[in-house]
Amino acid sequence: MRDLRPRTREAYVSYPVLLGRHYQADPATLSEEQVRDYFLFLRNERRYAGSSLSLVLAALRCFYCEHLGTGARWKLWQEMRVRRPQTLPVVLSREEVAQLLLAVRCDRFRTVLRLIYGCGLRITEAVRLEVTDIDATAWRVHLREAKGGKDRYVPIAPALVATLRRFWRRHRHPRWLFPGLRNDWKLAKIPLPERARAATGPMSASAVQGAFRLALAASGLRKEATPHTLRHSFATHLLEEGVSIRLISQYLGHASLETTLIYTHLTAVSEGRALEALQRLQEQTGLRPRVPTRRK
Repeated sequence: MRDLRPRTREAYVSYPVLLGRHYQADPATLSEEQVRDYFLFLRNERRYAGSSLSLVLAALRCFYCEHLGTGARWKLWQEMRVRRPQTLPVVLSREEVAQLLLAVRCDRFRTVLRLIYGCGLRITEAVRLEVTDIDATAWRVHLREAKGGKDRYVPIAPALVATLRRFWRRHRHPRWLFPGLRNDWKLAKIPLPERARAATGPMSASAVQGAFRLALAASGLRKEATPHTLRHSFATHLLEEGVSIRLISQYLGHASLETTLIYTHLTAVSEGRALEALQRLQEQTGLRPRVPTRRK
């Protein structure tokens, strides 16, 4: 009835289930003290990040307050505080992005990672793209019902469109740009293009994450990067090229411009320009030391 997004609904169901498994009991029978101890377990032993703890808190509050009604008077919901550290995301330089992509062995994973960097997409947005979402005449990608259920357009370089076109011609799936391949030994003798053409769903995000981890290790880069790092790098490099922060915010699909402003802290080019500007200001406004004159 609240019309939550599918992934949110899935999380709101899964966390009460995990709570019940933790105590080997029906979660509806647990006390406030047991739920409090579970939060402490997630925070202190499982080391859940702030964003994950916030999601668990929202899911369990919905379960006990709205669905059961038994936890409406629990003090836990007021006592529980989740602080999210304001850390800067990891960003790769342009040379590091090229080094990483060259280390991807499988072409289909290299292509989807190039798309994530080239358009600043989230990993789920990239793997679920359909063939008709690429507008080669206007050089843009139509993202349908992305995060928050919002549509948006993102520009795409002609060279990347040509790469995607060559990739699609290998499998020619009628719907998915990146069709999923089933890991079934019975299908091992069937050529990959035929298996891809018969796919019933898109490529899984976990498969892309696994390929990224292997490429990161093979590349020799010593950064804690993920496929989402390519999205951060896209925004940072566009900002270095002089693209306005407001346009970048629209391309990324951010609900608030303040979310995009974090990338202003990550651009080496902007920082270099700021240092040059500060140096000029010092030269223009700095006071020269006076030389004392002798009295006769």
